[in-house]
Parts: sequence; structure tokens; C-alpha cells
Amino acid sequence: MSRDIKVISAGPSVTVQDQGRAGFLAFGLSRGGAVDRLALAEGAALLGQSDQFAALEMGGMGGEFEATVETRIALTGAPMRASIDGANLVWNASHLLPKGARLCIGAATTGSYGYLHFGGGLQGQTILGAQSAHLAAGIGQTLQAGDTLPLGPDPHVLTGQKIDTDARFDGGTVRIVPSLQTEFFAPAEISRFEATTFTRDTRGNRMGVRILPDGCGFKTSAGLSVLSEIIVSGDVQVTGDGTPFVLLSECQTTGGYPRIGSVLPMDLPRVAQARAGATLRFQFVTLAEAVAAERREAGRRKGLRGSVHPMIRNPHDIGDLLSYQLISGATAGDDLERDPP
Repeated sequence: MSRDIKVISAGPSVTVQDQGRAGFLAFGLSRGGAVDRLALAEGAALLGQSDQFAALEMGGMGGEFEATVETRIALTGAPMRASIDGANLVWNASHLLPKGARLCIGAATTGSYGYLHFGGGLQGQTILGAQSAHLAAGIGQTLQAGDTLPLGPDPHVLTGQKIDTDARFDGGTVRIVPSLQTEFFAPAEISRFEATTFTRDTRGNRMGVRILPDGCGFKTSAGLSVLSEIIVSGDVQVTGDGTPFVLLSECQTTGGYPRIGSVLPMDLPRVAQARAGATLRFQFVTLAEAVAAERREAGRRKGLRGSVHPMIRNPHDIGDLLSYQLISGATAGDDLERDPP
């Protein structure tokens, strides 16, 4: 019997995403892939499988799904309301989806992009080495009711696992390195950029996010005369009215707006996941500091499986079980007052 996921209904921005397509910039195709790759790594850790497997990226809200066979799932990224046949599910955790049961995923309670992972991963059509939909390039499409998604074999059975995640859904401080065009901005403008509090605009998608300063826009000595050149996700372009725009996975590959800097890849999920209205601050770091931070983050991601733990501890694994207050008012018995002899 084939292992499939049936799409009963889907939100307007549900797509298949993996690590994307590296190596095609020269042909006018940006990498694409999940806007929050940390969420892919977290889902892989929960299911004990490769983070190269494709998952469903759900922008803003999810949908309803049904499995043709018993299937392991994991939920990561922006927390969303989720249930199986009416029973609420814990986010950032793995669960068992029984055959024929209805998985319902609603709107995000915070953040922007949630992720639904499957044991064995999605095994759809591969185009240019990836399954990712790249809507800006016309590759793939959003999911529609009636779609059927094939799954790969899953040799594992463990579920009921949870992973502790960093808070990256309500904005915060984002590190940025200078770009080739940072010098187009006067030192006073750079200092003001670091001191400014930005608000995540309602306008944003997988191509990029507009961030609104709490004061006036930013000017450059080059004006709008910058030659169009290669750009990548993480670059911060400053548009004609002085408003910054942080590029994400499906950004174009060339652009003529001056770039004030580029966000560290490890901090980019904080920008992508920031809900509309969330505030962001930017802090410049040196290239050496950025490289060191990225190396530490790469090591941390490799060790994510070590941070996975059961949602409910097995009593057989608790060596000091009698020290736990399992029932209110009950104790191990050695602290009870005894009647005098």
C-alpha cells in the first residue's frame, strides 16, 4: 500500500519546501526553499531523520489533512492551533497520525510560518534537485483541496517527543554584516540605522519583508544610480523612499537598490517569522564575528537531536520516583509526624 497524505483543504500559502536549489543564481534562479530552515532542522530532530526531507510550509494558516496509513508527524515553526480528530496537539513536538484520522491545523497564534513534517518525508516531483515550490519562478504551486502527497518509507516508530526552541516569532535583535554598498551610506546614517526600531510591515511574502522605521527613511550618496548586481536572501535593500526591505528565499537574483547590509543566515528566521507589527533592531558585526557565530550555530543544529525529550516521562526511566509528588498531598512517607510512643 502506498503511503500518502490527502489534502482535504489548505490555506492560501501552503507549499512543499525543503532546503532549496543551490547553484542556479547565474541562471536567474534564487535558492528558494523554506524561509525558516531552522524549523526544518527541528522537525528532522523530532522525527530522527534527515533535514533534507521536504515538509509543508504553512504561511499564516494550515489546513486539513488525512493519511492513508498510520504516519508520524512533527509540528515546528510558528505555533498554530492543531488537532487530530478534535484532540488538541502540542506544538514543537512529534505525534502519531492514525490512518483515516483528520489532522486540522488552523491559524498561527504567533509568528508567520509553521511547518508540518512527515516520517519518511514528502516524496514528490524533483525539479532541479529539489521539491521546493518557487512560486516567483513558476516552479510548483500552492496546495489545493484534493491533492495527494506521496511519502517516503519511515523505518522509525518513536513519537511523543518535544523539542525546546528559541523565541524567534516576535522580532528582536538581528545581526547584520556590511555589504559592498554599505559605504554608500554616511556613518551617521549607519549609526541611525542601528539605533532605529523597525516594525514589520503587513506587506511581506517569501520574496521579502518590508520593515518600517520609527523615523524618516535612510538616504545614500549614490541615490538611485546603483548598477544592478547580484543579490541574495538576507540582503537589506533600501528602496527609493528610504524604507528597508529584507530579502527572503524567493528574492530576485539581481537588483539596483543600494544594500545597507546583509542579515546573518542564522538570524534570518527571526525576520521571516516576525508577525506583522513586531519590532526589530539591527546590530552590525564584523565578518569574522559573523563566521564564528555561524560555525557555532552549525554545531548547535547538528546536536539538535540531543535536545529532544519525551513529552511524558516513562516512570521506568525515573530513578527517584518516590521523590515526585505524583498526587497532591501524597509524599514518600518519611516526612509524616508519628504519634509519641
